[in-house]
Amino acid sequence: MRHELPTAAAVEIAPKAPPQPAQQSTLDVGANGLGWTNPLRDYWLDACQRWILTLDVLRRRGNSYLEQRERISPEVLDFPFEVLLDGRTFERPVNYVLVRIKPPADVTSDPRKRPFVVFDPRAGQGPGIGGMKHESEIGEVLQAGHPCYFVGFLENPMPGQTVEDVCRAEARFVAEVAELHPDAEGKPCLIGNCQAGWQVMLMSAIRPDLVGPVLIAGAPLSYWAGTHGKAPMRYNAGLLGGTWLTALSGDVGKGLFDGAYLVENFESMHPSNTYWKKLYHLYSQVDTEAPRFLEFEKWWGNPVLLNAEEMQWIADELFVGNKLTSGELRTSDGISVDLRNIKSPIVVFCSRGDDITPPQQALDWILDLYDHDNEVIASGQTIVYTLHESIGHLGIFVSGKVATKEDKKLIGLMDMIDALPPGLYEAVITEVDDHAENRELIAGRYLFSLKARTLGDIRALGGNDAADEMRFATVRAVSEINLGLYRTCVSPIVRNLATEQGAAVSRQLHPNRLRFEIFSDKNPFMSAVAGWADAVRFSRRPVSSGNPFAQMERAVSDGIVKTLDALTDARDAMVEQIFMTTYGSPILQALVGLRADGVETRRRTERELTRQAAIQRKRLELDGRIERGSPIEAALRAMIYVRRPEQTVDERGFTILKEINSEQQPSERISLARFKELTKEQFLIMALDEERAIAAIPKLLPSDRKQRDALIGVIRRVVTSGGALQDEGKRRLSRIETLFGEPKAALG
Repeated sequence: MRHELPTAAAVEIAPKAPPQPAQQSTLDVGANGLGWTNPLRDYWLDACQRWILTLDVLRRRGNSYLEQRERISPEVLDFPFEVLLDGRTFERPVNYVLVRIKPPADVTSDPRKRPFVVFDPRAGQGPGIGGMKHESEIGEVLQAGHPCYFVGFLENPMPGQTVEDVCRAEARFVAEVAELHPDAEGKPCLIGNCQAGWQVMLMSAIRPDLVGPVLIAGAPLSYWAGTHGKAPMRYNAGLLGGTWLTALSGDVGKGLFDGAYLVENFESMHPSNTYWKKLYHLYSQVDTEAPRFLEFEKWWGNPVLLNAEEMQWIADELFVGNKLTSGELRTSDGISVDLRNIKSPIVVFCSRGDDITPPQQALDWILDLYDHDNEVIASGQTIVYTLHESIGHLGIFVSGKVATKEDKKLIGLMDMIDALPPGLYEAVITEVDDHAENRELIAGRYLFSLKARTLGDIRALGGNDAADEMRFATVRAVSEINLGLYRTCVSPIVRNLATEQGAAVSRQLHPNRLRFEIFSDKNPFMSAVAGWADAVRFSRRPVSSGNPFAQMERAVSDGIVKTLDALTDARDAMVEQIFMTTYGSPILQALVGLRADGVETRRRTERELTRQAAIQRKRLELDGRIERGSPIEAALRAMIYVRRPEQTVDERGFTILKEINSEQQPSERISLARFKELTKEQFLIMALDEERAIAAIPKLLPSDRKQRDALIGVIRRVVTSGGALQDEGKRRLSRIETLFGEPKAALG
């Protein structure tokens, strides 16, 4: 099994300990006969050997960096692929490409299954993170038998490339995938990690007709959100006076923004990991840790570039402006970016252990868009979120444990999610044993359940109050002022002084590149390291874990980590206090024009009259369908009615429905798209007038008693698949059984 990545973002990976040597007794028989061991000598020998081996790993890391730097596309994908579309050839060229992932020899891809498209995050690091090992999102898609595609990028952006250009290119990629699978059960499912998550959401809001379910992992959508004492990165713009430094970096870079600055921001979050823990973990377990370390650093250590215009737009409009959910973003041709336009399910994967994209930034966009629970249902939007308790930011989309649990279940049951009625749900994934109810209906070791949630559950996670919102609005105003001053007074001078050669040298000397290159074979002082390392491996003498000096080493390391963590906590607390005090100042808020009317309100997306009119038309249409429909619609209505008090559904009921559908004649089977349409319609009918909808069920039933009995048998199997019903569920099932016993003619 390959590594699961030590990271600069607190990934929750527990490293495997190397095999320990047998405990040495104090008495040691050596080449010269009987002698006494010396714990200090043994430790010193082991420490020196580990130091040489660690130096060799850093040398190999530097060589890998140089090798990746020479490649046009320094990706780390662990799967073979073929390029289908190259964005550099588009009318508005971008440095993105669409590739088809070739499945391994032992895996069969079914073209009739829903295709998946994994989008790579372009957040400073190199491409390929979604598939850098087999225990990954791409690996799980392939194992489930789905066709898999990957949208990656090249190191250098195209001249003039914008975020909107990338969105339109991604829409073209998705359309191409859909055309390649005309017989697939459902539109392509899109997976966006981190930065790619909000990029995919932007594209989906502009072209909702193209997309199937959208799974976003660790993706920030509500950029100001968070809780006090956590996620200090959201305060950075305030402490720096806004985004003028982003503009300065772009000017110094001669129109290019170096992704190494973004990597540096990530690493600054956890100095103990960046400057000690990661390297000490390699040093302490260098006999086994090298492959995992090198594979991660191959991706982490190859920063890519963005156009200065791209990065400025991201900083101004998203990170500081927080305009994605406020309805303020528009495309160049006037299309409003409204996430409510997305009618396919939106699946959000976030974690309490992620301090780069905390749960509030991943989920509070729902609160920005909707005031009441019934608005989510009325708009026809299905939102599913799953909340990990501890995994760090990168672990959300690179951890092998996450891939084999959360990713496997979300990918394997995406059709179930796609068929969900509108509403807000939490996906809960729990381990089960062989004694679970209807165990044969559960795939693997984990049970996938969906629990109905409310906006109150999102609010309960914590978030900003009105005063916090005013502080961040003040940062936005200050940023606009400072950026305007920079553009007017300083930028012309910097642009005149900047040169292509100077920009290239500046990037080359960035610490996140220099620290890799300085340990490579380009450094003549490293020339002897490879030979030393070979000699050490030949005569390796690892020390006993019980050696007192080895124990002392580990204790010192733990002390260093605790000290650095304490300093980091103090730094973060100070940063938050400075931010709160500075931007909470009524005088500063008044100076930037936010207290002119004395009202402090949160910016919200407008409720469009056309949208409300469409919702009202839909209600009238549904009202006319309450007493009309097929026996299948009656059965779906009955199942929704019985399960409604439970507020939970799981994979077992969906598995039964799939099995029953597969047993029908091909001409009588219901497609997933049709099943989704019927389920959504019956759910909305039930939400409109439950009592009238249930009373009308006999009018939808066939006269033949055998057919009605067969339907009630299916209903019983599905509603009890998760175990015995509660009292209210039993009462409702009894009522349904009575209704299904009434022939249609009896209604007069």
